[in-house]
Amino acid sequence: MLTSIVVSIVKTCTRFAPLVVLVALILAVAAGFYTAQNFLINTDINTLISSKLDWRKRDNQFDKAFDRDSTILAVVEAPTPELTSTASAALEQKLSGDTAHFSSVQPLGSGAFFEKNGLLFLPEVEVRELTGQFASAAPLIEIMAGDPSIRGLTGALETGLAGVKRGQVKLDSTERPFTQIAKTVEDVLKTGTATFSWRELVSDKPLTDSDRRSFIEFKPILDFNALEPGKDATDAIRQAAKDLNLAGEYGARVRLTGPVPMADEEFATVQDGAVVNGIGTVIVVLFILWMALHSAKIISAVFINLFIGLSITTALGLMMVGSLNLLSVAFAVLFVGLGVDFGIQFSVRYRSERYKGEDLPGALAKAAEYVAVPLSLAAMATASGFLSFLPTDYKGVSELGEIAGVGMLVAFITSITVLPALLRLLNPPGEKEPVGYAFLAPLDHFLEKHRVIIIVGTLVIAVAGLPLLYFLRFDFNPINLRSPKVESIATFLDLRKDPNTGANAINVLVNSDEDARKVQARLEKVPEVLRVMSLESFVPEDQPAKLKLIAEGAKILNPALNPDSIDAAPSDQENIDALKESAESLRKAAGDGKGPGAVASRRLADALSKLAESNQATRDKAQAIFVTPLKIVLDQLKNSLQAQPVSLKTLPPDLVNAWKTKDGLQRVEALPKGDPNDNDTLRQFAGAVLNAEPTAIGGPVSILKSGETVVRAFIHAGLFALIVISLLLWLALRRITDVLLTLVPLLVAGAVTLEICVLIGLPLNFANIVALPLLLGVGVAFKIYYVTAWRAGRTNLLQSSLTRAIFFSALTTATAFGSLWLSSHPGTASMGKLLALSLVTTLAAVLLFQPALMGKPRDVRD
Repeated sequence: MLTSIVVSIVKTCTRFAPLVVLVALILAVAAGFYTAQNFLINTDINTLISSKLDWRKRDNQFDKAFDRDSTILAVVEAPTPELTSTASAALEQKLSGDTAHFSSVQPLGSGAFFEKNGLLFLPEVEVRELTGQFASAAPLIEIMAGDPSIRGLTGALETGLAGVKRGQVKLDSTERPFTQIAKTVEDVLKTGTATFSWRELVSDKPLTDSDRRSFIEFKPILDFNALEPGKDATDAIRQAAKDLNLAGEYGARVRLTGPVPMADEEFATVQDGAVVNGIGTVIVVLFILWMALHSAKIISAVFINLFIGLSITTALGLMMVGSLNLLSVAFAVLFVGLGVDFGIQFSVRYRSERYKGEDLPGALAKAAEYVAVPLSLAAMATASGFLSFLPTDYKGVSELGEIAGVGMLVAFITSITVLPALLRLLNPPGEKEPVGYAFLAPLDHFLEKHRVIIIVGTLVIAVAGLPLLYFLRFDFNPINLRSPKVESIATFLDLRKDPNTGANAINVLVNSDEDARKVQARLEKVPEVLRVMSLESFVPEDQPAKLKLIAEGAKILNPALNPDSIDAAPSDQENIDALKESAESLRKAAGDGKGPGAVASRRLADALSKLAESNQATRDKAQAIFVTPLKIVLDQLKNSLQAQPVSLKTLPPDLVNAWKTKDGLQRVEALPKGDPNDNDTLRQFAGAVLNAEPTAIGGPVSILKSGETVVRAFIHAGLFALIVISLLLWLALRRITDVLLTLVPLLVAGAVTLEICVLIGLPLNFANIVALPLLLGVGVAFKIYYVTAWRAGRTNLLQSSLTRAIFFSALTTATAFGSLWLSSHPGTASMGKLLALSLVTTLAAVLLFQPALMGKPRDVRD
């Protein structure tokens, strides 16, 4: 019945060929217009998992409450903390009034509140130690604050040397500061530029990257009509940094990360090279079609039919899902790679029939008679492989399966309607020679003669490799599907190295201050947790004692920080004299000593002497390098002495809003202990936190839960595809043995594919796992052609036109998958790589293992 239906459709479409082609072209143009008007790509990887899952609902609740999904994080970095804070403040000030691009601009971990109350967040012991040093530092500070110049700096140096002379300070203790100052002067003399940090000079620990980094959070006004909604906002930030000349003035760079630039750059990565790869794919496919069909007219018919089907499928896909995602966008390549198979199968069979006679309509009808069952089964099996993900919670692939599954049905329908009509209109000439591979006769004979050895050997290899599957890895981290070369991802990965940045934080939502305290207390007991924070973390402990210490220190230091008068700027000659005097004093202090302090003193003396002997421009440059950060540090010191009692009521509104919503919902944040770049660390961290707080959410929880969801989806999809395909085969073949003859080579190919993944170090991930259920559909499609031909009593299958069609069909499919492999997007590339690998193993199973497994044909009575 199926054969008669397909043959009737082909005959009808051949008879009314002009009308069929005209209707198809009208549908294709209409579909193209719809696509142009409604094309949309959602680049948010968070939407790849169904939002109906409990943990995704909590994720969405958190994002809605604290608006974390629509932010841009500007990371400002400069050679010193002083330059960083100045550059960051300049950028914030310039963009805070830009209401056209931003609804808010907020510095994170800095600003007036933290500059004023920063000392309160230190332990009381450190505050006591710090304020205890004010008395000895006051004379030096007073000199530099009253005379911010080379003269004033050398004056402070002379005061310090006087302390060494009186025995109040050991010379060796000056080794580190003297060396830093000397190196800065030497750099100025050598290169004309340098940087200097007073904060580093007085610190007893080396500065870290985080000390030279500041953050500004932007909430942009997004243009959702654009393919990159945040592009205008990110462009505004980069232009502001350029206008301010942050790189030239402060040696600062501004990098952007966060959900908005990540999504925009994700789309750009997917788009990057797509046109070139697409053109290359079309050229290669055309060449393969020429090798398979040897007729420009037949190739034109196949290609026109293919793009009609692709246009219709794209429109139907957008109607069904609304917008494409980062996985479903690959449907076009899959359609080309798999859809062209139907065209090749029909066309090669048509060529074979055309060789037997010149009757074109008759050849088309006869071709339809031969391919009706295998082509229908192949289409349904391939569609089943795609649609197997539809019931799962892996939305990214379920949408891909929905579109591609429908696409396979569209490709099948056009192959038995539009393609025959196009061939009738184009009227390609008849064939002059048989279509097949007569040179493969020895291989046919070899497979028949040694079929037992081939079967046993293949099964032994496949089974022997099964222990390798224990080492098969699944990469649960979706960030690894993104290109590490783009700025937003590279910046995120850089920030993730520092656990204190919160890049891998887990949050728990609570409804009251009391609940927040309880959750914080529980999480602090979890061994995998480094630190726990809540809104109350911004209310310092032991404030009365610390405020008293700060007040006592202010009495000592404020007079030095606020001198009654500022000395007039010295002349260049006065600076020269000051440099020479200090150099002489340093040499006297060092004498003939061999200790580190003496060596550093002589090095600094030599540097100051050379600076005195250089030109005024160099001295002015050196003065700016030391004095500019000095003024910044002195201002920060003044602000830190104005600390006031802090309570929840006095916290800045922007800070409160980042931790508590207007309706009282609060978040408690936990940071991981250990290597934050290690997936196992993050999974253990997430598991431990979830054991303590089952409602926890955040990046590591998403990684853990997403992995579980994807693996579960893969298992369900694989089983569903296997069951549906087995049922289809049984309905068509009516013999369990014939069904097994189709499925066993497929399962062997699947096992070998995974074993090779282990050997070449290719992990499964959220993107490429789609290849495995598709392997069932695609593999069955190829194997059905052989099984149906074998059931019909045909022998020497490798020499037949069927092998020619399968071989070139596989080549076109491999070319399409290969174009995915060449993508700049790691997730898409890994999908193409595994699809191509699975196709190679499937083709080997079809051409080498399948004929040996089937053996000689037997009589089959339907």
